[in-house]
This record gives sequence, C-alpha cells and structure tokens, in this order.
Amino acid sequence: MFGRFRKNRDRPLAEPNKIEKTEKGSQSMGRNRIKIDLLIHDLKVPLAVIEAGVSSLLNRQDKYGPLTEKQVKVLQRALRNVRVTQALVNDALELGRSREGVINISECLMSRMVQDAILELFDLNDEPTSEKIKSCSRLEELKGILAAKGVFLKVDSSVWNSQVRVDEAKVKQILRNLLSNALKYKRESVELEIDHKDGDLYISVKDDGEGIPEEFHEKIFECYFQMDEGGVCSIRGHGLGLAGVMVLVEDMGGKLSLESSEGSGARFSVTIPLNR
Repeated sequence: MFGRFRKNRDRPLAEPNKIEKTEKGSQSMGRNRIKIDLLIHDLKVPLAVIEAGVSSLLNRQDKYGPLTEKQVKVLQRALRNVRVTQALVNDALELGRSREGVINISECLMSRMVQDAILELFDLNDEPTSEKIKSCSRLEELKGILAAKGVFLKVDSSVWNSQVRVDEAKVKQILRNLLSNALKYKRESVELEIDHKDGDLYISVKDDGEGIPEEFHEKIFECYFQMDEGGVCSIRGHGLGLAGVMVLVEDMGGKLSLESSEGSGARFSVTIPLNR
C-alpha cells in the first residue's frame, strides 16, 4: 500500500495541472455549446415573424394592397429561403439535443411521420406539390403525386399504417436530409423504401445520379467535405447533411450504410431499432 502511494506521489507535478486544464477546457466547451444553442434557438422568433409578414403580404392583398407579378416572385423567393433557414435552425437544435444524449421516444403513425417529412421537404421549394401532399389522404394517391416528381415510394400498406416507437423528430430529419441529397443528384428518379426488418425501422433512399467513387465513401460523412484535393470529384451538398444524419442515426443506436460506385447512383440505407 505504502509503495503504491509513493509511486503516485512521485508523478510529475505538472500532471494534475494538465488534468485540471482538460476539465476546464471541457467546461469551457460546454458553456460555448450552450451559448451557440441559445443563439440558434433565439433565431426562431425573428424568422417566424418574417415568415408571417411575408405570408400576409402574399395572401392578404385585399388588406395590404395588390402586388405586381415581379413583387410576388420576389416575396415567394424570400418566403422559401426563410423556410429553408427555419429548417436549418430546427435541424441544428435537434443535432445539439442528440449530442447531449436527448432521445424522445414516442409512439407515432408511420404514415404521418413519413408524409410530414416529405411535405416539409417539398414545402421549401415546390409549393404546388406540397399543397397536393397536404390534401392527400391515401397511400396510392401520395405515390402518384411523388412519381410525377420522379420520386418512387416503396412501402406496404401494413407498414404504412403501423404504429412505431421512435424519436419522430430525428427520423424526420434523417428522411429530409437523405431525400434532399438524392433529389439534388438524381438524373431522373429517386427511390424511397420504408420497411420493418428484424425489429428495426428500415429506410433506403436511392438516386440514379453519377454515383460516388469508392475512395470517397468514408469522406462524405465528414462535415464540409466537398471534393477531392484535385477538385475533380465534387460531392457538394452531401457533406454536412450526411454528417448530421450519421450523428442522429448512431445516437439512436442505428446504422447508416452506403452502396455506390461511379456512374451507378447511390443508395443510403438506415436501420433504427424500434422501441417496442
């Protein structure tokens, strides 16, 4: 016992100071994280005010005065970008909660969760399609609306009408990010498959774009990755979205995989344990 005690005492005095510095650094990082999250959260109110104001100008011309065609286009563009920013703010907050280990499991209807995620995506840049999705109440009708936009939904009615226990906000964010990337890089079509497999929620998103060379399969899950050193392989847009998807999937105990080769499109598959 005495020998062990002496051995510890013989350690350099600088070591405890190093530990103290590490702890202080961790606390400082934690405080900075809180400051960032508060700043992001505080953006929600002014964005909501801007959205309400622009929407009123567009939809209440009888009250605020008529608009020219050019003015309508400018305001519609502004509204789309406000909604894009709102989605980014919500995604950043959800990632922050995920990093802190906050998982909110609830029972939800599969059809509502998936349809809401698709609606949120189209609401950002395709208002006519989003309006059709809002008024849609049948699976086959939704499939038809999406097929007209090159998105093919594959899901059985039994799965579509099932109740699942997951973190709904995180799953919707994953769906939005994967679909957004696929729509950017598709040539003609995107395939979205939803299923239950061995007690897991299974989500697969496949595009028919130019594909991702094998040497970039790991790098695209890194934040801000865009292209190789020679500037040849541009994968702009996959970076931050997929890095966020990876964090959310892993925090829920799931897995994210990629199947792709150059010229053959890309398939991203997600499995998330269902909390029964």
